[in-house]
Amino acid sequence: MGRVATAGVTPDYWDEACRHLVKRDRVMKKLIPQFGEARLQSRGDAFTTLARSIVGQQISVKAAQSVWDKFAGLTTGPSNRIKPVEVLALEKDQLKAVGLSARKVEYLSDLAQHFESGQVHPRQWAQMDDEAIIDELVAIRGIARWTAEMFLIFHLMRPNVLPLDDLGLLKGISQHYFSDEPVSRAEARELGEGWAPYRSVATWYIWRSLDPLPVDY
Repeated sequence: MGRVATAGVTPDYWDEACRHLVKRDRVMKKLIPQFGEARLQSRGDAFTTLARSIVGQQISVKAAQSVWDKFAGLTTGPSNRIKPVEVLALEKDQLKAVGLSARKVEYLSDLAQHFESGQVHPRQWAQMDDEAIIDELVAIRGIARWTAEMFLIFHLMRPNVLPLDDLGLLKGISQHYFSDEPVSRAEARELGEGWAPYRSVATWYIWRSLDPLPVDY
């Protein structure tokens, strides 16, 4: 069962996961030592993390940061702990004025309503399995399975998530295991079974192999 993380926390299973993967997988045996002491870290709170994922959809990282800073400036608290009730109090025109599309304004409103009305259950997530949390999250407009899986990996730090919709993961598997031949989701799933119960950790190292900067979500 996973655990809810607080800001800047590294998963306590990480070293054990690395030992397991190095023993079980020839590619991981080469990759993991290359990145030394780098670790996944969880930051922010649940609502803010999901709001950031909506703001960043289909725009560059730089543009997303600019819009996020302006959006956060409309609220009173720190930018890493935005309150759903404050988002609901904002006018649509205020949100559009900071660079949010009409669709993203609707998505952020729906996200805030889900949190404020208790339709999602952050305090119970530690006791819930991955698929049950994904079901709660994809019921929110603008959150698809990939976003929910990123949230499980980066915020809740669940150890065994394999995001088969992630193009970087498929590219990395193709490069390291299939001599750059295209890889199907079924092939990636089958390969990922060998990484269990630490598929999130293996995925993170695959991402690192494509981009040496730590992935931060």
